[in-house]
Amino acid sequence: MVDSQSVKGAQTVGADSRGYDAGKKVNGRKRFVIVDTLGLLLTVLVVPANVQDRDGGRRLLIDHYFTHHRCRHLFADGGFAGQPVAWARTIMRTTVEIVRKKPGQKTFEALPKRWVVERTLVWLTAHRRLARDYERHPATSASFIHWAMIRTMVRRLVRGNPVPRRQPRDTTER
Repeated sequence: MVDSQSVKGAQTVGADSRGYDAGKKVNGRKRFVIVDTLGLLLTVLVVPANVQDRDGGRRLLIDHYFTHHRCRHLFADGGFAGQPVAWARTIMRTTVEIVRKKPGQKTFEALPKRWVVERTLVWLTAHRRLARDYERHPATSASFIHWAMIRTMVRRLVRGNPVPRRQPRDTTER
């Protein structure tokens, strides 16, 4: 699943890596992510917020193609529709299936197959450091996203095991 998220940039974010997303009225950066069916992060790209989904999606697909060469079917929202879908099919040999909103839908509604990536973006913003972008360089911001997902995955793994209980100490002397 592919999606993007615009986040506000703090004053520490340089002007060269900051942009304005007019659709969401956000001055900062845009995070593009590709996740698997469990919502675990596969690829991340951080760019200025004024980069359109189609342009950022193309750069993200190139990164994803070389790191995960066996993944050849992706789901995306309507922002990635158009020329990038045909480009991905012919050049990258990857099928990008667009999951569209229902006709007449005005409010947010979790769409089939797409709710997984939305949930991952919520997991990311649950980390205090990622609720807003504070980093000077986009690569540092991407690293923090990787660290947040590592923390999320480790917590999910540990939650599957029973909590170790401390055994009372033997106070009798021999």
